[in-house]
Amino acid sequence: MSHLKKQIELKKYCEILKNKIIGMTIPVNKPKDWTSFDVVKKIRGITKFKKVGHAGTLDPFATGLLVLGFGKHTKKLDNYQNAKKEYFVDIALGSSTDTMDRTGKIIKENNITSKYSMIQIQDVIKSFIGEIKQIPPMYSAKKIKGKKLYQYARKGIKIKRKPIEINIYNIEFLSYINNILKLKVECSKGTYIRVLANDIGEKLGCGGHANELLRSKIGEYSIDNSFKIEEFEDQWKSLII
Repeated sequence: MSHLKKQIELKKYCEILKNKIIGMTIPVNKPKDWTSFDVVKKIRGITKFKKVGHAGTLDPFATGLLVLGFGKHTKKLDNYQNAKKEYFVDIALGSSTDTMDRTGKIIKENNITSKYSMIQIQDVIKSFIGEIKQIPPMYSAKKIKGKKLYQYARKGIKIKRKPIEINIYNIEFLSYINNILKLKVECSKGTYIRVLANDIGEKLGCGGHANELLRSKIGEYSIDNSFKIEEFEDQWKSLII
């Protein structure tokens, strides 16, 4: 997308009153190894707005769409937190980790001597489509007794967690090469893709963890129309209202 088109796109997201921006909802492409709060902090520094929030956390290892709101638009973020989400995930079969992703410690390994058949994989995938329950992972920001679960996990403390109801609207098989299973997942609020990766591996009998994860859609927002951090900073500086 050209510089001019990006600037026009950015203006569409603005709410303006008396020639001043009072709020904006902006789709940002989160870089790998940034926390969601890192992005919030960066946008706060660029715009000088004190009120900045996001509509759903992405793990640091993950990339992709993060919908941010600042100013008057922080109140609108609940609409996007409840929206349907789309992810692309690479599941590494044959090993499970304590975080259920590639950043964690391997806790179980299985040698996969032969590829699973398409029928086996499709049957397992289909079993997760619909309304299901997930147990939030210990390495997550979910709070129990006033503390985030990862704070307990880092101290070696395991907390009993209640399953949560989620909806997996669809899972599309993309490929299975060299023990990497690639899927596109459409799901509801509250879905942990890391847990889905782990559970698929468990049901196949070999274990698995999320190796790569990209969020591509939140409601009507798409990664295709999102801004990289540096793009947003550049366009914000040249924005004329």
